[in-house]
Amino acid sequence: MTGLFNMILYVALSVHIILMGVAFVHLWHGENAVDRLIGYDLLGTLTLAVLVLVSLIYRQSLYIDVALALAVLSFVGSVALAKYLADDKMF
Repeated sequence: MTGLFNMILYVALSVHIILMGVAFVHLWHGENAVDRLIGYDLLGTLTLAVLVLVSLIYRQSLYIDVALALAVLSFVGSVALAKYLADDKMF
């Protein structure tokens, strides 16, 4: 059962890495700032998923801690950028 579980984790990891490439292209070539914000948010979410999958593969809880810290930073960055886009000023 462990071999099948590891294979599923590796397949999921490779799919998420491919999706990160698609999200980065969307971030780089977005038509406007809102499209780029969506690409940034998607890239942050996929990075969190990759970190959790790596944590499951290597059985290390450190990656979960890094994912939680990245989630907080990504959320704050997304909210700040969305507020800047909405009001054209930061504060």
